[in-house]
Amino acid sequence: MERRDFLKTGGVAIAGAVLLPHLIESCAPNSRTKRMMNYFGVSESDLKRVVGTALERGGDYADLFFEHTFGNHLSLQDGEVNQASSNIEYGMGVRVVKGDQTGYAYVENITLEEMLKAARTASRIAQGGATMKAFDVTEKTFHNYYPVIRAWEKVSVTERRPYVQKLNDRCFALSGKVSKVMASLSDETSYTLFYNSEGSLCSDYKPMVSLSAYCIMEDNGRTENFRSTRSYRKGREFLTDGVIEEIAREAVEGAARMFLAVKPKGGELSVVMAAGGSGILLHEAIGHAFEADFNRKNISIFSDMLGKKICDNNINIVDDGTIVGNRGSINFDDEGVMSQRTYIVTEGILTNYLHDRISAKHYGIASTGNGRRESFRHSPIPRMRCTYMENGELSEEEIIAEVKNGIYAQNFTNGQVQIGAGDFTFFVKSGYLIENGKLTQPIKDVNIIGNGPKALVDVTMVANNLTIDNGAWTCGKDGQGAPVTMGLPSVLVRKLTVGGS
Repeated sequence: MERRDFLKTGGVAIAGAVLLPHLIESCAPNSRTKRMMNYFGVSESDLKRVVGTALERGGDYADLFFEHTFGNHLSLQDGEVNQASSNIEYGMGVRVVKGDQTGYAYVENITLEEMLKAARTASRIAQGGATMKAFDVTEKTFHNYYPVIRAWEKVSVTERRPYVQKLNDRCFALSGKVSKVMASLSDETSYTLFYNSEGSLCSDYKPMVSLSAYCIMEDNGRTENFRSTRSYRKGREFLTDGVIEEIAREAVEGAARMFLAVKPKGGELSVVMAAGGSGILLHEAIGHAFEADFNRKNISIFSDMLGKKICDNNINIVDDGTIVGNRGSINFDDEGVMSQRTYIVTEGILTNYLHDRISAKHYGIASTGNGRRESFRHSPIPRMRCTYMENGELSEEEIIAEVKNGIYAQNFTNGQVQIGAGDFTFFVKSGYLIENGKLTQPIKDVNIIGNGPKALVDVTMVANNLTIDNGAWTCGKDGQGAPVTMGLPSVLVRKLTVGGS
C-alpha cells in the first residue's frame, strides 16, 4: 500500500494518482478481460500454472484474485480545502479450499515467481497429491450495474476542489447559526481480475464516490451538529449542484432541529422506524444472522429456521446486488459469481441464507453471489450488499396514527449487536415523540435496546414508502470492511426498550 498526505496553505496537491487506460469504455467483454490480463501482466498459461500449483497438494478448489485500487480524498476545514491524500492498493491473492478449510496467501509484486510461491503457501491447507487437469478458460459476461460517463482518473483535483468549497459555502448560506463545516470528497476506482480452477475468468471496473458535510451550529451558547453523506458507484457525473444542495440542506436542517430536541422518558415503547436509514437496524440486528457462515457454524439464531415462519406474512426481505449505481451493488462477487437479487424472507418465511462458495457447497445449493472481500489481502466470506425490506400497503401516516405513546426513530449512528443471540443496542441521533397518533417534539441522543429476531416478530405494520439510504456505509466483519447499503419502509415495532431521561 502506498499513501501520501499533503497539507498546503491555500492549495492542494494529490500525489500517487495513476492514470490507467480506461478498460471498460468502448470494449466488448472479451477484449476488456484480455486488456485487463495484459495490464496485470499475466497470460492464460500463467493463470493455469498458478492454479495448478495451488492444487498440487490435493485441494478441492482454487482461485486467483487480482486487484488495483486507487483513491483520492479532499477535505475542507476552516473554510478552505486544505488537505488531500491518495491511496494505492495493488496485488493478488491465491485461495485454496479443502472441505470447509481455506488456505490463503497474497503478493504485492505480481510476477510468475511470486504468484507460484503464494500458491504453494496457500496449498498447505490440503494434504496428499492430486493430478492437475487442464481447464478450459470460459470468460463470464455480466450486466454492468455501475455504468460510468466519466471516470475519476480523468478528473483533475482542480476540477474536484470547487465542489467541496461549494458544499461549505452553501451550508453557511442556509443559516447564520452555522459556525463550522467539515466537508470531504472521496473517490475510488478498482480494477479486478478473477480466475478459478473451474476455468471461470472475469474482470471488473468498480467506481465509488462519497461526498459528506458535517455541520456545527451555535445558538445562545449551545452547539449542535449533524452529518449528511451520499455515496454511489458513479463517476464524475455524480458531482452536481443538485447533490450539493441536497447534502447541505440535510446537514443544516438536521443540526437546527437538534436545538428543539429533548430526550423522551425511558421504558418499553412502540417505535416507528422511519424509512431509509433505519435500515441499519435490519442490516445489523437481523441481516448478519442471515449470512450463511454463521448458520453453517450454528452461531446464528436462525441456524435451524430455514423454511420456517419467522415473522409476519407482510414482511419480505431482500439482499440485492443489482441496483444501478448503488454503493452496495456488484457485477459479480469476489468469487466470480454473478450478482443477483436474493429473497431472504418471503411472506414471513425464511427462504434463503446469503452464501459464498463454501457455504453453498455445504448446503448443496448454488451461491447467491455474496462472497466478498475487502481487498486482495483477504479471503472472501458471506457479506450483504444492499439489504432492505419491501413495501407494505399502508401509508406512514396510518402507522403513526396507531401509536398513542412512542417514538419515531429517524437517524441512527452507531450500535452493537451480538450475532448469535441477536441482542442489540443502537444510538438514535434524531427523531420525534409520537403522542396520540401524531409526531410532536423532536428527540435526540436516544438508545434503543432489543433483540433482532424478536424485533422482526414485533414488526406489525409496514408502510409503502421504501427508501434506500445512500450514505457511505461500510460493514465490518471478521476484520474486513465492505461497502454496503440498506433500506426500509416505515415500520411499526410493537415494543422496544427506549433509554431516555
